[in-house]
This record gives sequence, structure tokens and C-alpha cells, in this order.
Amino acid sequence: MPRLLLASASPARLAILRRAGVEPLVRTSGVDEEAELGTATQQHGELAPDQAALILARAKAEAVATQRRAEAQQNAEADDLAVDDAVIILGCDSVLEFDGHAWGKPGTIEKARERWLQMSGRRAVLHTGHWLIDENGDRMVGATASTEVEFASVSAAEIDAYVSTQEPLHVAGGFTIDGLGGWFIERISGDHHAVVGLSLPLVRKLLADIDVAVADLWR
Repeated sequence: MPRLLLASASPARLAILRRAGVEPLVRTSGVDEEAELGTATQQHGELAPDQAALILARAKAEAVATQRRAEAQQNAEADDLAVDDAVIILGCDSVLEFDGHAWGKPGTIEKARERWLQMSGRRAVLHTGHWLIDENGDRMVGATASTEVEFASVSAAEIDAYVSTQEPLHVAGGFTIDGLGGWFIERISGDHHAVVGLSLPLVRKLLADIDVAVADLWR
């Protein structure tokens, strides 16, 4: 049976898979997200937010696949895998669409505060791109899950308290639903798991597209 290799350092994505019966290997891709989107924009013009999410997911999966190929050439082993083991690589990335603009990670307290002042009492759409690479079959497939998020009306004091925790600085859109940010999410329309970072139903469909049953990954 193949092993799933998660091309993401996100503890939330890892937790989703573990709770769903999958114990993936984990690799960070090292992808520079801003540079990747800059290159894609030069090649294809302005990107829609859902396109940006899928491009980043693909870039992360392909970066890890490149790492694996380099190890195979060196006949090296890593992550408890032999270089010729069957591996399915999953790359994910999320982008928030707010007022038609694509928002990634705020990065700073100042930017996170500015965004929350705008998002308070408003709605946005979180796009989570997924990209699968089947090394054994030399196949790849991807898609994006989009979920509407309605934010509560949040006071300036609450925003200051939240951003001071630094939780929103390094997550797409500057919020979580499974952490402190969950206090400020009124409702969602779509897949809850996609807002956390990974859509289980969508991954199941993508696996089926490359002839892998999700139960084969359960451990």
C-alpha cells in the first residue's frame, strides 16, 4: 500500500489526517510563496484567489517530489521510507478571498490587526488548494475547496488581544477556526475541514482519480 507524504508543516493539517485514520510522513517544501505567486502572475497575468491557492499547493507538492528524486539519485533514505517505496505526495495551501483580493498570511501584528478591522462583521471565502502526486504511477491531480466564512463583529480590544497572541500571523487570512480565532467565526458555508486546512472529502475524490481508495491509507 502507498504511504501519504504531507508536503506541509501545518500541525492543523497533520491533526486532521491523524484523526481521520492516516499517519502521514511530513516534509516541509521550502517554497517561497510570494516568489511562486510572482512568477505565476508574470506567466499568466492576475490570478484569481482560488487559482493562487491551487498554484501554491502544486508548488509545494512538486518541491517535495523533487527532493524525493534527488534522494533516489543518491540512493539515500529518509523519513523511514526507502527511495523506491510507493508514495503519494499531498500539497495544500489556503488563500482568503476578501472583497475580491487574495490574502495569505499577515506576517505581522500590524497587518493582522488591519485585516481584522476590515473583516469584522463581514464575509469572505477561504480557498484551500490540494495537489496530489502519485510517484509510483507518475500521475498528478488537483482541485480547490472553497468555503464561505462569516466573521463576528469584533471589538478593537478583542482584535488587539487576538493579534497579540500571534496566532493569526502565520495562517491564511489571519484567522483559525480550530484555535483562538474560533471565538470570532459566526458560521461557515462549506467544508469545516477545508477552513482548518485540508478537505477530507476532496482528498478522497482526488485519490479516487488516481485509483487509490482512501481506506488503503488508514493505519
